[in-house]
This record gives sequence, structure tokens and C-alpha cells, in this order.
Amino acid sequence: MALPASAPDATRTEELGRELDRLRAEIVTGRGAADAHYIHTVIAVQRGCEVAGRCALAVSLLPPAWVAGTTLLALAKTLDNMELGHNILHGQWDWLGDPAIHSTTWEWDFATPAAAWKRTHNHQHHTYTNVVGRDRDLGYTVLRMAPEQPWHPVHLLQPVFAALLAPVFEWGIALYDLEVDAVPSGRKSLRSFLGEATTLLRKAVRQSAKDYVLFPLLAGPSALPCLLGNLTASAARNIWAHTVIFCGHFPADVHTFTYTEEEIEGESRGEWYLRQIQGSANIEGGPLLHVLSGNLSHQIEHHLFPDLPSNRYAELAPQVREICARHGLPYVSGPLWRQYASMWGRVLRHALP
Repeated sequence: MALPASAPDATRTEELGRELDRLRAEIVTGRGAADAHYIHTVIAVQRGCEVAGRCALAVSLLPPAWVAGTTLLALAKTLDNMELGHNILHGQWDWLGDPAIHSTTWEWDFATPAAAWKRTHNHQHHTYTNVVGRDRDLGYTVLRMAPEQPWHPVHLLQPVFAALLAPVFEWGIALYDLEVDAVPSGRKSLRSFLGEATTLLRKAVRQSAKDYVLFPLLAGPSALPCLLGNLTASAARNIWAHTVIFCGHFPADVHTFTYTEEEIEGESRGEWYLRQIQGSANIEGGPLLHVLSGNLSHQIEHHLFPDLPSNRYAELAPQVREICARHGLPYVSGPLWRQYASMWGRVLRHALP
């Protein structure tokens, strides 16, 4: 595991774990009406934007209606994907006991089925964050993002792959969640793969029929601009999600790890926290950026506390930063433009041997 020279020793690592556990406990005991009001407000705004956007696109032969409808629908899809779907499926709102926004019942406006995403993201990625060979999110099996990953000539094209992935990100994630690469190795049976592929196909057909057949047909004379508006809104959401996720995981100062199986299994709570801090990066900005990113602009806090309400990450961030400073740990944070440039630098650097 590559650690900074100032990394804490075992005793200080366990103290780090205790401090972060105390922060987590404070938030858990303090959850209440204000948090519930927040998530219900976001749901209301998201639904309002979607209804208004689809109504505007129904008369989108008028250019101002097309611009307004496409913008509102893109906003609705972004909120549904980032601040609602991602966080609800992490179980952040299960404590409310509301079956309408529970991790076991929620399905999102996104190509990949919720169950498949929870398996690859909640379990694999958040358990094995940035461990080469275990965290499949480290390059999503097609990009080389660490020097420990084997290089192949095809990686010379990875800047092109990364750019092409952005506008179709939801479909890339859907195929990734199928874990096709696990079938030849025997980690997944062909029967399981075919069952999951069938579930994905059903979801993909429903998603495509809703956005690209049903609503355009309902728009009548505005069918074509409505279709283009839906395509544009989905692409805008995909590009934004791709940007936020890549900037939270792949800037140059984010560490990767080469743990053995035994080291992973024997990892203490403090060591797990340490890896999450070093394997994530924050994006600095205002409240609107935080909400539209699903508060994944606080990626470090999210990786430390993935099941805490996302609206609490801004409150936790200064405390986590202060703890990192005391323990001599890096706290990778910067404005969007800087993290975006750094991320592309990493993509380009590891495209080469």
C-alpha cells in the first residue's frame, strides 16, 4: 500500500478510527425532522422539475419551451440520479422507516437496475476502495488508472474511451454492473449472468420506451423536438455524473493500494478509514454544486460514512479536514476545474506504459 511519509503508526491509526467513529455516532443520534424535511423537499423539487420539463417538451415546437423543458428534465434526472437514487440506495434514509424511500424498494431513472448497482457499488467499491485487483471501479475494467494495473497497447486509446463514455455513462455503468469479465474466470456462473442480463434488458427497454417512445408520441406535433430534448437531458445528466464521479476518485493525489487478500480481511476500522481518506477527493463549491452532485463533492466524507444522510456531509467536512491535519494525512480537495484537469492528467499518464 502506498502511503504518504506522514502516515500515522498503528496506535494513531486506531485513534483516527475512534475519532471518526465518534463523529459518525454524533450524526446518527442527531438525525431527525430537519433531515427528513430536507430529503422530502428534494423529492418534491425533483418531481416538480420533471413534470414541468415534460409538459414544456410536449409543446417544444416553440424554441423557448424546448430550452426550458430540456433544462428542467436534465435537472430532474440529475437530482434523481445523484442526490436521490445514489444516496437512497446506500441506505442513507432507511432510518426514516418510509418504504417509499427505502434502499430495498427504490428504483431510479437510470439504466442499471438498483440491485445490480448496489452489489458492485455499495459492496465491492466501498469495501475495497482503490485496491488494485479488487475494486473494479478503479478504471471500470476498461481504463488503466494506476501503475500497478497491467498495461496493454489498447490503453493508448483510453482518453478516447473516457471521453466517449461520458454522454452514455448510464449505459456504460449498466454493462459494467453485469460483470461480464467475471464469467470466464468462474467468479460468476453463466446462469447468473444470463438472469442479470435479462433483468437489465427489461429495465433498459422500459427506460428507452418511456423517454424515447412514450413521451415523444404524447407530444404529437412536438414529437421530434421532445425526443431530442429527452436525449439531450439524459446526455447532460450522464456527462455531469461522469464528471463528478471521476473527479471524486481519480485526481492525481488520490492513492491506490496493493493489499493482499489477508491484509484486506485483517484490516482494522482505523485502517479502513485511512484508506477511504487517501482514496477519495473532494470538489469545492457552493450549495448548488453540492446538491446537484448528490453531495459527492464531499467524496471523502461519503466514503467514510456512506450510509449517513448526504445533507450532513458539509457539516462533517471541516471536522474531518481538521482530524486529517492533526494526523498528518492528506485531504485532497479543490475546485471542479482543478480536479477535472487533474483527473484527465491521470487518464493520459496511465494510457502510456
